[in-house]
Amino acid sequence: MSDNSMLMAVSTVGALMMAVFALFVRMKAAKKPTNVKKIILPPVFMSTGFLMFTVPMFRVTPAEILEAFSVGMLFSLFLIKTSKFEVRDNQIYLQRSKAFIFILVGLLLLRIILKSILGHYISLGQTSGMFFILAFGMILPWRVAMLYSYKKLEKTLPENKRL
Repeated sequence: MSDNSMLMAVSTVGALMMAVFALFVRMKAAKKPTNVKKIILPPVFMSTGFLMFTVPMFRVTPAEILEAFSVGMLFSLFLIKTSKFEVRDNQIYLQRSKAFIFILVGLLLLRIILKSILGHYISLGQTSGMFFILAFGMILPWRVAMLYSYKKLEKTLPENKRL
């Protein structure tokens, strides 16, 4: 197995582990009320990953940035459609969605396929950079949409029950 194939396999396993982690976090989140902080912090924390682009190996062209971010935004539509809130006991909860699991797995499989195809044309570092941008392009609009939905639903709560 070549070094490039080994790195590709390791990054794929990492992506699988992240997907499993995301599923557990999502299931756990549905059991507790949510708030603005829980919605906006994931993209804020993820944004520190842009430091990877200080390393020349990970740098991508402006066209690749636009491509990756656009694909991420397209993928985010599926996550936005499966992220709904509900009011229980005058608090806002994220609804559980069986479709979310299938969409997350489908997006992961699509990501793995795209990564293996692109890996033949673009260096592993650039591919990694592009898929980070894709992931950020997916999480940012998703979380902005969640924040909008949350704020809209929050306005329906009685004043003294808002968090």
